[in-house]
Amino acid sequence: MESNIIEILKKSKSLILKNWVDNQFSSQALNDDLISSEEIKEQSEEILSALLRNLNEQNINNIDAPEFDEVIEALSDVSITRAKLGFSPKETGIFVNGLKNAILEVLETELSSNPAALLAATKNIYNLFDNFSIITFETFIRGREEVIIRQTDEISEISTPVIRVWEGILALPIIGTLDSARTQVVMENLLEAIVETGSSIAILDISGVPAVDSLVAQHLMKTVAATRLMGAECVISGIRPEIAQTIVHLGIDLSNIITKASLAHALKFSFQTLKLEVRKQQTLVGVK
Repeated sequence: MESNIIEILKKSKSLILKNWVDNQFSSQALNDDLISSEEIKEQSEEILSALLRNLNEQNINNIDAPEFDEVIEALSDVSITRAKLGFSPKETGIFVNGLKNAILEVLETELSSNPAALLAATKNIYNLFDNFSIITFETFIRGREEVIIRQTDEISEISTPVIRVWEGILALPIIGTLDSARTQVVMENLLEAIVETGSSIAILDISGVPAVDSLVAQHLMKTVAATRLMGAECVISGIRPEIAQTIVHLGIDLSNIITKASLAHALKFSFQTLKLEVRKQQTLVGVK
């Protein structure tokens, strides 16, 4: 009976592919802004061809059969690609189930005169595609996690810019929560900039940090210590009144660290340390 199913599917490949692709084009879940019609056809044909090429009467009830490795790989590639393009899990699930429905339509037509064979074939197809759907979903989640990790890394890089505000003076404004992973990025960017520019003063501005607790304070002190090991002095600016009170209540000792209320005060201190003087230019009246 299984061989009969396989023969029917192979004989009806063109019809299955046409129905599957047509259903995708007519589906409201199709996001044609993310994928072209040609890509849909190519992906559909690749997966269907891999399935029919490897499906046989021995493995139709065994999803773990090595012959299905090619099918699973094709499904995984499509799933990861769609995850990175921005498709939702629902859209990807509809794509896979669309093939199942196209296959069942053909079987219903071909086996309409044999209800017992149709029932057995339907059970086999449902079992097979239930497993394919699980694999596809797991792969989709893995692809989406890769996207999230990459975006998080990119945001961390963007949100920790090291600015050369003056000869010998660097500033690093920190916005948002400071955790262990971000502290590592901050330190790496800052230390690299110190080496590249030969700066002797680095300003960490925490005006954009919503709150400071003992853990954040430890991260700041680690950054200061690393900066000093590179031969540069570190100044922490942006100490708001509420942050100062929190630090006192927590009993955090920042007495050996230079702190300033604002970035402007930190710059003034840096100029004085480097014996620099900035003056406002006087405009001489009557001089042309």
